[in-house]
Amino acid sequence: MTPRRVEGSMNRRTVLAILSGAFLLVSACASGKKDPSAGTRVLDAVVAEREHETAGPTASSFQSTGNYFMVFEVHEGQASARYRLEVNRQQFYRYPEGSHVEITLRDNILVDIRSKE
Repeated sequence: MTPRRVEGSMNRRTVLAILSGAFLLVSACASGKKDPSAGTRVLDAVVAEREHETAGPTASSFQSTGNYFMVFEVHEGQASARYRLEVNRQQFYRYPEGSHVEITLRDNILVDIRSKE
């Protein structure tokens, strides 16, 4: 009689595990809302500001030159938005304030900057 109970409890555990997994899968799919800003977007922008944050006082000059940021002004229809995005040193010096550029964002992370002039 004991072997039947073990087999029966194993079957119940297996069925319970399968049902739990199916429930979690269905609930994850049903509740997954898509972020409207997710994905890849290409925007026409103007470089509004350039910012350079220097490395901390303890950092050696050969270790880090700090972080470079650009503030882009984007007009979409009648709405306008400003994005402050981290750029590399080359991009920072290549595009001065007032430059017309095309920026590519993937999930709100800067992927590419191209000159529109």
